[in-house]
Amino acid sequence: MSYTIAIDGPAAAGKGTISKAVAAHFGFAHLDTGLLYRAVGACVLLGADPVEAAKSLTSEDLQGDNLRTPEVAQSASKVAVIGEVRAALIEFQRAFARRAGGAVLDGRDIGTVICPEAEAKLFVTASAEVRADRRFAELVQNGMDVSRDTVLADVVERDRRDRERAEAPLVAAQDAVEIDTSNLSIEEAVSRAIQVVEGRKNGI
Repeated sequence: MSYTIAIDGPAAAGKGTISKAVAAHFGFAHLDTGLLYRAVGACVLLGADPVEAAKSLTSEDLQGDNLRTPEVAQSASKVAVIGEVRAALIEFQRAFARRAGGAVLDGRDIGTVICPEAEAKLFVTASAEVRADRRFAELVQNGMDVSRDTVLADVVERDRRDRERAEAPLVAAQDAVEIDTSNLSIEEAVSRAIQVVEGRKNGI
């Protein structure tokens, strides 16, 4: 039996951490769909055509720490506005979503475009300042030489690009439950997400 949980939200809101924890709790498979776009973005930085990169993407392309750099993140945001790139990746995501045993997908258009019929939908968000602080701490921990102001500017720019793009803009699905993690601990946010999914599974 398949069961799909769609978790959307802006960069560094905590949706990846929450998605992994929710998937582990319910014994579902997990897909960070942002990695698909990061992988395409990384290929583009190496000179590849974005559409061809999307069409030829392999599971091996989703591995590696290089996908977490600010440069790749910005490149991913740019290729994500290309309709042909999104189309090439849609079927991969939809097939994963309906796999037997259940699936959790996190991204920016899961509940609205990829899996509008998902049984449970969450929209995880936080203020731009809080998200910038989280991303800055993560990058510094990974040895990146960046400033907090630069990270905040990148977050704001990605938000603008994601929300204003013509193809599948970042927006909460009408039936998604919003979780603002600005003032929540990881444990509190995960607990809230599990409560929402449990409620949906029980018809609440």
